[in-house]
Amino acid sequence: MAALTLTTDRSLARLLSLLPLILVCLVLSIVGARADISYVSPNDMQRGALLLKGKEPGKYVEAPILATDVDIQVTGPTGRTRVTQRFENPGEGWVEGIYVFPLPEDAAVDTLKMVIGDKVIEGEIKEKVEARRIYEQARDAGQRASLVEQERPNLFTNSVANIGPGETVIIQIEYQETIRQSNNTFSLRFPMVVAPRYNPQPTIVHTVDIDNRNGWGVIDPVPDRDRIEPPVQHPDDGPINPVTLTLSLDAGFPIDRIVSHHHEVRIERGERNATLTLKDGDVPADRDFELTWTPEEGSEPTAALFRETWKGEDYLLLMVTPPYGEEAETAPAREVIFVIDNSGSMAGESMPQAKESLLKALDRLKPTDTFNVVRFDDTHEVLFDQSIRADRENLNVARRFVRSLEADGGTEMLPALQAALHDPLNDTSRLRQVIFLTDGAIGNEQQLFEAIVDQAGRSRLFPVGIGSAPNSFFMTRAAEMGRGAFTHIGSEAQIAERMKELFLKLENPAMTDLRLVWPDGVEAEAWPTPLPDLYRGEPIVLSAKVADGTEGTLRLTGKTGDDVWAIDMEISDQAPDRAGVSQLWARRKIASLEAARTMGGDWDAFDKEITEVALAHHLVSRLTSLVAVDKTPARPAGEELTETEIPLNLPAGWEFEKVFGEPDAAAPVMQRARAGAMRSMLAAAPAPMVMADASQTQGIALPQTASEAPALIAQGIMMLLLALSLLAGWFVWMKQSGTASMVERSPSFKWRW
Repeated sequence: MAALTLTTDRSLARLLSLLPLILVCLVLSIVGARADISYVSPNDMQRGALLLKGKEPGKYVEAPILATDVDIQVTGPTGRTRVTQRFENPGEGWVEGIYVFPLPEDAAVDTLKMVIGDKVIEGEIKEKVEARRIYEQARDAGQRASLVEQERPNLFTNSVANIGPGETVIIQIEYQETIRQSNNTFSLRFPMVVAPRYNPQPTIVHTVDIDNRNGWGVIDPVPDRDRIEPPVQHPDDGPINPVTLTLSLDAGFPIDRIVSHHHEVRIERGERNATLTLKDGDVPADRDFELTWTPEEGSEPTAALFRETWKGEDYLLLMVTPPYGEEAETAPAREVIFVIDNSGSMAGESMPQAKESLLKALDRLKPTDTFNVVRFDDTHEVLFDQSIRADRENLNVARRFVRSLEADGGTEMLPALQAALHDPLNDTSRLRQVIFLTDGAIGNEQQLFEAIVDQAGRSRLFPVGIGSAPNSFFMTRAAEMGRGAFTHIGSEAQIAERMKELFLKLENPAMTDLRLVWPDGVEAEAWPTPLPDLYRGEPIVLSAKVADGTEGTLRLTGKTGDDVWAIDMEISDQAPDRAGVSQLWARRKIASLEAARTMGGDWDAFDKEITEVALAHHLVSRLTSLVAVDKTPARPAGEELTETEIPLNLPAGWEFEKVFGEPDAAAPVMQRARAGAMRSMLAAAPAPMVMADASQTQGIALPQTASEAPALIAQGIMMLLLALSLLAGWFVWMKQSGTASMVERSPSFKWRW
């Protein structure tokens, strides 16, 4: 027994002696997993940079960098834009950058190029699911890849995989667009920032099927909320994401005035052309760029026709300004419903602009008009029980109500829209007009579109976009479905002029019953279909596809009140040739199909046709994406890849706390960005790296460079579990053999807990 006791004592001692070693291995595996992380402190930085809080107190990691260069070429009624995004990785780990960015709502995105050193990889158009599969496969294989996806017609996502330590990857995107015209003023707007969007929460509904079985379901008004909620930089820690911009303008007519409304620019101009650059070289991406130009008196174009032959077919772009005649001396009797957004996103510069705009509109009402006012945030309020006379007393009540409004709360737009469209009086002797003042910062656009289609009735909807970065896609589509017009007010200086334009449309009859009469024997596919009503000062912009060599006279007819008018245009091979007209036709067809899909019908059939058009014309759409892959693997096997989202600036004039609440002291700390001086190299300024789950506030997961941390941790845990199981088995054997008491009495064995 003595020998047994000695043997057991020594075995236990050896076994227990392994426990510290096992624990050391486990600790070393964890430490080793983090040893290669390149931590820095603010005092270590020798240049302007953005730092994100790490998981160790007082430690930070340098974030990826983004800079953008924009080159716009305007020729007559069309524009071609190249957007170059430069992604830099200043850290020591491999990263995947994800950047949400805006484009014009009618942008026909047709080109993607990925530039790595002197290598240029062209993007290919694929169905969205297939493009994502190709991208993810390349990403996981360590290949550099880029994927451009449409989240909304004016909201895109660019994913760039496998940016190596200290590496730069350049992504170029190109698109075609149509220049906007209103009252002889031509305009172009390049959006620079995506405004944070309010996304209503999903609702749980009780359902009963045809077999009377009860169930519960969830309806999410924003099913892609995770795709359109990028992190936002606090203004105190910015600005970031600098933009350089150059615009070449060939108007096609003698130019009178050129105005950049929100950015200071340098202009070199001739009689019919001009070149513009930003005065300061680069600017923060925090407000839309807007340029307008007007022709010299007497040189205003009234019609234009451009043509492109592509794959054996001719594509036409037609722009006509109809003869509107004299302004109406007496405005028609109207019922006007004003809706004003006083949610948190309107705090700052937007709320005073919206209130002043509404007060000017109230001043414009006639005693013969009736009106009402609706305000909304996360609740809504209707001022009067029903529309009432626009007399002095009622208008004063409305003015006091408007002046008292303050911006706060969420943007629950749907109930307010439904209240405004509700028409209990059904007074058909009056034109019913709904003026909707908002920044449109919502993610449930589709829900609003469906409400307009179902409930608009005889109401005409006139959205007024307020602020530095309105949701122009929502505004434009809502106006189309509500048979109205969209007006944008981006600054206080624009209120008087833009509201005057709106009044001109509201107080004059719309041009209706627009029809195209094609030459005999000509088969044409023209968009939009049907043609919309036009308001005073608006041109008709039409895209058509016809057989190659089509000639003849095209007639456009319409009515203004009781007056009928017609315009004839000659279609011939002599029409100016313009590259990109075919893409504009395809983009307009896709937009029309999307609108028709909202109004009902066979969704699968619409989706199939949209996909076919987008693939044929190499366009990004809701159902197609551009993907570019470098076939050569770049990231070594075993190296971790960290997914990062690049934050956006808060739109200029917004108040961060009104949108997101008070800042969390535990949120990642970001150093103020500083724009670089190398503008010829796209002037990189730092942009923060944030994990996809922006709700995490206890630091971020950092790149595990040159370390297989998960495997080492798993090995350590397995060794510890094995040791504990052996120890437990040994105690069971000791108990069963009756030797435990002998071991306990052994002088060389001491229990330690």
